[in-house]
Amino acid sequence: MSRGFVREGDQEEPPMIPPRAALPEGVVNYVTPAGMELLLKEKAALQTEIKELTITDERERRRALAVIEGKLTLLNERIHSARVLDPKEQVKDEVRFGANVKLQNKSNNTKQQFTIVGVDEADVTKGKIAFVAPIARAVTGAKIGDEIDFKLGNEVRKLKILSILYA
Repeated sequence: MSRGFVREGDQEEPPMIPPRAALPEGVVNYVTPAGMELLLKEKAALQTEIKELTITDERERRRALAVIEGKLTLLNERIHSARVLDPKEQVKDEVRFGANVKLQNKSNNTKQQFTIVGVDEADVTKGKIAFVAPIARAVTGAKIGDEIDFKLGNEVRKLKILSILYA
């Protein structure tokens, strides 16, 4: 049928699929074993959501399915690109992926603690930061007692590594 015979009101706009956490181009998608488990649980939940979808309006059902399937596609890409790194296998005296790091900001004498994880498992409210975050990159490779210059805009903060733990 020619586009001239389609009413504008009949056209459906493609649904917006929320993007996943940013992973820079060419960067390996590292995840912890717990992170991979979370991704697989999320996949199972989306598959269950598709099976249990109860929307009867056909147009709304198509839109809802498109959103869920779009999320599932992005999630599957992440799962397939994931490279699981077990924190227990990391060098214990050096900050690496999976490390729980406690550091001190020498400028204002505050302390901070976080765990370096994959981009999909990062959650600042839980003290988990992505390995691609600037502070994670700054401390990677450091050892206990090392002092690192961390550039934050025009400011340079002196950070001292106090402890490194692996779960």
